[in-house]
Amino acid sequence: MTAFDYDCPAELFPGRTHHVRRPTGYKRFVTAAEAIRFAVEQLPAESLRGACLEVDEERFGRDAIRRLYDSSDYPLRERTRRTRDRKSSPSRNACD
Repeated sequence: MTAFDYDCPAELFPGRTHHVRRPTGYKRFVTAAEAIRFAVEQLPAESLRGACLEVDEERFGRDAIRRLYDSSDYPLRERTRRTRDRKSSPSRNACD
């Protein structure tokens, strides 16, 4: 098995959903890492259920997308964690 290239362009095809008013449609991403982050962190769970990520003519379903996101090789994890921590911690410049 070859290593997954998170820097390749990617296409995301969300699954169909009937419960969301404005369903998310097909999206192209400059990198697979960005597509994976969008799928896991922003896509409604109903849309992720039938989603398909296509990278370099290879397709990945919901479970594979999650494995790629959880992988220690996933390059955006640190930036995502820092952003989340920054949002949850109080600002040092806030007035009392």
